[in-house]
Amino acid sequence: MASVSGNMKGFYRQKKSNTKSSKKASAKSSKKASAKSDAAQPTALVSHEGKLDLQDDYSAGEAMLRQFDMNMAYGPCAGMTRTARWERAQKLGLNPPQEIEKLLKSGKVQNESLWDGRI
Repeated sequence: MASVSGNMKGFYRQKKSNTKSSKKASAKSSKKASAKSDAAQPTALVSHEGKLDLQDDYSAGEAMLRQFDMNMAYGPCAGMTRTARWERAQKLGLNPPQEIEKLLKSGKVQNESLWDGRI
């Protein structure tokens, strides 16, 4: 094991904040971000069916179901359908919303959870 120096201040160097503003600090903040970046750009989101997942328009019912998917009070949703998750939460006495059951039984919404095929 390497020996530890008694002077930790030298290892973890602290910078004092000056009350005076310097020209270097203002010059750094005035730089604008450029469109040309060397950093890797993330690819577009692709759903499990191979379609681009860029659709932001969804119904109010789908919005409620997405909130249901995000709420961990009803247990994890990975690897199961929304209907199965709602029924499991009901059996465990977690009192899932009745509106969610009505939406799922109507058949007009997607039965797969928000996380299906992503995790």
